[in-house]
Amino acid sequence: MKYIILVPDGVSDHPCEELNGKTPLEAANIPNLNWFAKTGRMGAANTIPSPLQPGSDVGHLSILGYDPKSCYTGRAPIEAASMGIELQDGEVAFRMNLVTEADGKLIDYSAGHISTKEAHTLVNFLKSRLDSERVTLYPGIQYRHIAVIRDAGGVEGLSAKCTPAHDIQGKPIDEYWPKGSGAELLKKLMEEARILLSDHEVNRVRLDLKENPANMIWFWGQGVMPHIQLFKEKYGKTGSLISAVDLVKGIGYLAGLEVLNVPGMTGYVDTNYEGKVEYGLNSLKSQDLTYIHVEATDEAGHEGNVKLKIMAIEDFDKRVVGPVKEYVKSHPDTRVLIMPDHSTSCKVKTHVRGNVPFIIAGKGIEPSGADEFTETAASRSLVQVGEAHTLMGELLA
Repeated sequence: MKYIILVPDGVSDHPCEELNGKTPLEAANIPNLNWFAKTGRMGAANTIPSPLQPGSDVGHLSILGYDPKSCYTGRAPIEAASMGIELQDGEVAFRMNLVTEADGKLIDYSAGHISTKEAHTLVNFLKSRLDSERVTLYPGIQYRHIAVIRDAGGVEGLSAKCTPAHDIQGKPIDEYWPKGSGAELLKKLMEEARILLSDHEVNRVRLDLKENPANMIWFWGQGVMPHIQLFKEKYGKTGSLISAVDLVKGIGYLAGLEVLNVPGMTGYVDTNYEGKVEYGLNSLKSQDLTYIHVEATDEAGHEGNVKLKIMAIEDFDKRVVGPVKEYVKSHPDTRVLIMPDHSTSCKVKTHVRGNVPFIIAGKGIEPSGADEFTETAASRSLVQVGEAHTLMGELLA
């Protein structure tokens, strides 16, 4: 038996006024997802156990069959693992976004989805000025980077409350500075970076091109190194993982999965969908399972761009789910799990709580009677799963 997991990040959503009360998923043309809904077992599952906050870190752990309540320590240390950063005792990793600030407000959590090349230039510049015995900056992908802070008083001294940048777009920065122990250092670094970035050549060029400048950094998602049981030890299966996002790659590395790097992956709507599917399906020649993640649907939600989200959903359906459907037809000894890690609302431009739709289809799975892959159809299903991490056992049973 082979297993395929498809994750359209943040695909579920709220009803939208501009869609006459439909969600983007309900408005999209998704014949391949609907085929899996008709042929498989569909329901709704909670990927974000309370009191954890809605996020890809928690959601992807749940989908991969790990209980986040027992192994989650924060988003940044997972991303750090994907970058080969080994946290030591007393070290805390922070996600460091490159963001756009204007008139005292955080305008753009991604600095216009700045390119990785531009971002590396800026982060390496900041690194040359801000690195110290206590602070080390690491360049990542696009707007997503890591800061490691060492605290002589132990990690308790860096327990500041930090707000994700994507939660405060358009809001006054002064209301959302880090608060609590360690906040003073974080705020100092952020303010120094704002001065250093304000007149950098990369940002001057971006302004000339009418692109959002990366004129500030924003810390959030901190934590210490987590301890995650290897997937093969836990479930007796080998696997591969494909994602453009450091966070998801980090979970793959920690779980001992083969993390595949596909040329042309961007984490946005211009990503190499076909390459992801090709690499994932080819990996099944040597692996039991492949996990294919698409970030574009989530990014469109954070932008509040309903049309873009529908386009991303339809691209996912045609260019990812379609080829997987054909693979399943020609390889009947296969099971597929399709589900998002959380909901991302175009209305509020961030992650929201609530069950998400899922499908398990393939060999040995009886259809549950659904005819479409939507939030409404999932909510009406008799299959309601309180802890999404339990679905892995069902998939592999």
